[in-house]
Amino acid sequence: MTATTHHATPRALNPRLTATTAARVLRQLRHDRRTIAMMLLLPSLLLGLLYLIWKDLPSVPGQPNPFDQVGLTMIAVFPFVVMFLVTSIAMLRERTSGTLERLLTTPIARLDLLLGYGAAFGIAAALQAVITVTVARTVYGLEVAGSLWLVVLIAVVDAVLGVALGLLASAFARSEFQAVQFMPVIVLPQFFLCGLLVPRDQMAGWLHAISDVLPLTWAVDALQQVGRSATETGTMWRDVGIVAGAALLALALGAATLRRRTS
Repeated sequence: MTATTHHATPRALNPRLTATTAARVLRQLRHDRRTIAMMLLLPSLLLGLLYLIWKDLPSVPGQPNPFDQVGLTMIAVFPFVVMFLVTSIAMLRERTSGTLERLLTTPIARLDLLLGYGAAFGIAAALQAVITVTVARTVYGLEVAGSLWLVVLIAVVDAVLGVALGLLASAFARSEFQAVQFMPVIVLPQFFLCGLLVPRDQMAGWLHAISDVLPLTWAVDALQQVGRSATETGTMWRDVGIVAGAALLALALGAATLRRRTS
């Protein structure tokens, strides 16, 4: 079947329709217990695995605890990955089931639709971040020099980035399997180059330049600053702004490329 092309006058944004979409998505999520468990619990469980790996290792005098360094960074990485997978598959199901085609025959604009999805999953991301940071601090003993609320904020913004990129990727996938295949293309390069595996200042110049345009790099950098310093910095807020801007750009691109049906 070939994709049907529709030429329509662009519709203006409508906050009421955006809120209606968000409410519908949240109702659907409420009945999907497996997805809820994956979103809310999986990051904490993965952090627990890292904690078990490092908890019995001898500490080096004068060096920070490895879990405090890597665990804090993974608070940005895990929600980003989980939300990317969940949202890319969820939007693809909307399209393959025909729900998306029916919705786009109503007065709702494409950006309204994606903003509604972003808002719904953003609420889920906020709950996810609060749970993950709370478990990391109380159960795993994560030590952070800065405010834990800043850690939560950065984790939420990064999870919303995963939502936005997942929605964008779903526009190019024809099946759930293809949606998952976008993960190595979009997620793994950002993970490799964000500065977790190798400090960015030790990378080759061209790799450092690529990492500069990958939004996960700035989320990790912001978290590392919170981990090192008890005071907020302008650089940290700049990094958060870059991640938020990348999420908005991904949503706009997703609206521009959103198709009613798969081919």
